Amino acid sequence: MINTQILGDESDKTTGWRGSREVWLAAAKQAFLETGLDAVKIQPLANQMSLSRTSFYWFFKDRKALLDALLEDWEAKNTGAFVGACEAYAETITEAILNLIVVFHDGDLFEPQLDFAVRGWARQSDAVMVRVNAADERRLAVIRAMFERFGYAPHEADVRARTVYLTQIGYISMQVNEEPAIRMARVPGYVQTFSGKAPTDSELARFHARLKFDPMELTDT
Repeated sequence: MINTQILGDESDKTTGWRGSREVWLAAAKQAFLETGLDAVKIQPLANQMSLSRTSFYWFFKDRKALLDALLEDWEAKNTGAFVGACEAYAETITEAILNLIVVFHDGDLFEPQLDFAVRGWARQSDAVMVRVNAADERRLAVIRAMFERFGYAPHEADVRARTVYLTQIGYISMQVNEEPAIRMARVPGYVQTFSGKAPTDSELARFHARLKFDPMELTDT
């Protein structure tokens, strides 16, 4: 069922409102995540939003164009989150890794469910698999560059980047569901494993503050 909130305040527009590109894309994304790729079809989406089928063509040439837009949205958001985090300012490698780990914990920055769904789609489409492989390589490249920026030799930077990235992809692929406090308690150990260095108390404090996490919750884990 399409969430009517994606229509925003547009539901009271005059008759003949066609929606917008963003509305159609949001509806397609929601259907994709909740039901799967077969749910991303023009007429069912139009019905669920009480829009005419013809209004779709004001914003997209055809269903393929809509699917392409879904992939572009995934790349811009999820891969973009990796790039932004790895290129963000950090004084130490441990702070840089914490910047990246923020991405793994903040659904507004990175959507694990979307990544999981796109990877499932790639198993059905060679063209999508090409895009997923390219996204993986881009993500690995920026993590590797992050390590190199802090003086790690290229080979070591590559291995450490793969350790970071494949750990996170493992979380996504296995759909691991941890209590937030338990996962947060493991963060210092992950940073130590990924970089060979322990984060400082002040770095962890800033990390917790960014995620609005109360460290007192860790005393119960």
